[in-house]
Amino acid sequence: MISRTVTVAADRLPAWIDGFRRRHGELHAVRDGDQVMITAADEAVAVITVPFPPLPDAAEPIPALLEQVAAERRIGALLVRRSGYAIGVFAGAELIISKVGSRYVQGKTKAGGWSQQRFARRRDNQATALYGAVADQAHRLLSPEATRLTGLATGGDRAGIDAVLEDQRLAPLRDLVLPRLYPVPDPKLAVLREFPRLFNAVQIGLNDLA
Repeated sequence: MISRTVTVAADRLPAWIDGFRRRHGELHAVRDGDQVMITAADEAVAVITVPFPPLPDAAEPIPALLEQVAAERRIGALLVRRSGYAIGVFAGAELIISKVGSRYVQGKTKAGGWSQQRFARRRDNQATALYGAVADQAHRLLSPEATRLTGLATGGDRAGIDAVLEDQRLAPLRDLVLPRLYPVPDPKLAVLREFPRLFNAVQIGLNDLA
């Protein structure tokens, strides 16, 4: 049924649904677990995945969905790449706690033999030091917030995120990690400030009529 997927910014979802109605006719919506399926008069279908489930039971799924998307939440952020890291806490879209840092991790080398192995060990040691430093900062900034966070949004390198979260001090944060790892460039403050546009965005599956 679904032929393509689009991503819509949270603050644009009401306008997107209105546009879908104008193009395809009156809408009928039903809740299906953590999704809202909208079927239009011309049989076009949009399946909207609910951010930060569950969606409360409601007689009218679309207003409930819009309320869910617009709700202000306290979300932690952990961005890690070998070039550096960014850690933050957002109240809605406002960054209220932040720490950004960088640490040199040597790139790969084309040298062979012992030289390649020596460079690889050095690179791994530098990465380990970076991840340890990030874990220290995450424990300092995010652990005190754990009981108040709705979720922990992560971005960057999967290996780096996993290495940081292996730290036993961060165990309370692991159950808060959102399912998706978001692609981000080098974790600068400007990148961190814009991160809510990624983790608050809404995924919509469309059929080929849409």
